[in-house]
Amino acid sequence: MAEVDYKALKKGGFMQQVQKDHFALRLRVAGGQIQADQLQKVTELARTYGQGYIHMTSRQGIEIPFIRLEDVEAVLNELKEVGLEPGACGPRVRTITACQGAVICPSGLIDTTRLAGELDKRYFARELPHKFKLGVTGCGNNCLKAEENDLGIKGGVRPSWQQDQCIYCGLCQAVCPAKAIEVHRQEETLSLDSQLCTYCGKCVKSCPTSAWEGERGFLLSFGGLFGNRIAIGKGILPLVITEAHLYQVINKTLEFFQNHGKPSERFRNTLDRVGWETLAKELEGLDLER
Repeated sequence: MAEVDYKALKKGGFMQQVQKDHFALRLRVAGGQIQADQLQKVTELARTYGQGYIHMTSRQGIEIPFIRLEDVEAVLNELKEVGLEPGACGPRVRTITACQGAVICPSGLIDTTRLAGELDKRYFARELPHKFKLGVTGCGNNCLKAEENDLGIKGGVRPSWQQDQCIYCGLCQAVCPAKAIEVHRQEETLSLDSQLCTYCGKCVKSCPTSAWEGERGFLLSFGGLFGNRIAIGKGILPLVITEAHLYQVINKTLEFFQNHGKPSERFRNTLDRVGWETLAKELEGLDLER
């Protein structure tokens, strides 16, 4: 009997269970979205090869428990019929998570679904010293909890005020959660403290006369960790405006982790050991200005 390569099975999304020669199959689901026909196939596979149920993971993934070793190839072939693949386990970029974003949610500032799909194409299962999680959330409401990820992406808006459109109603001041805006009605003046601005975009969305405009972009957090150690990701860059620049930052970050990380060391621990200023210096070398 041929020797079973359990390491290769895990790399390919089949995680060993406590039951001998049984596996929980993790599926590749980008941005928490799966087509209805694909979900139907997952149901069929769970009934045929598992125990009739699926597990929804904390990272928007789907797992089918109780796949027997002898059925692995059959399951893989049936997944291909509907364009599904196993997910990633071990020391590599994991499933890309995302909220529904601007296409669905009124609060959304960026198209999280499309971005998650692009991130999945570029980075999914890339080999690294340890697992690496990317998550995309559409706005400051932060439903996806960007700062829990090794690299979190949050939609943001850099606001600009158009004086000739303003009626000094004060609504922008009222909705600003950071108290960065002051409106003086009698003097017909307005001030924005850019140091306090959190790029939430509420001034832009709420203005009745379009006196506020904004450039949409990405707020990034680095080094989030929610496991045996809990740490909140930190922001070390200003708002990144273009998607091309976003990929430059991600590429440089993954390169940094590859070069400095030790085997089985999470990204946050690498940053703490090597020094946050080292990553900041490398990112500062990127031309991120428009």
